[in-house]
Amino acid sequence: MESSYKKVAIVSVVMLVILGVAEAQTVCNMTVAGLMACKPSATAPHPPPPSAACCSALSGADMKCLCSYKNSKVLPSLGIDPGLAMQLPQKCQIPHPPKC
Repeated sequence: MESSYKKVAIVSVVMLVILGVAEAQTVCNMTVAGLMACKPSATAPHPPPPSAACCSALSGADMKCLCSYKNSKVLPSLGIDPGLAMQLPQKCQIPHPPKC
């Protein structure tokens, strides 16, 4: 019985580490959570206005880095419309939005 408790504890710790690493990953200084907060506002056909969480995440993003994804196939493969994504800085009223 004690052995099964140890296995459960080890699996739990491994899962927490994996989740922590996934959450800590960033793209252009945006966390995965920040990117996911912006996804609905960059998804056609009727995107809602960006949320406060999206705008907050976007305000700390590396805009030049984000511009590098404008013509990439990565965004469409994730269901993100690059044209809508490029409108987010202006919609979030971020000063000096990038000119991609």
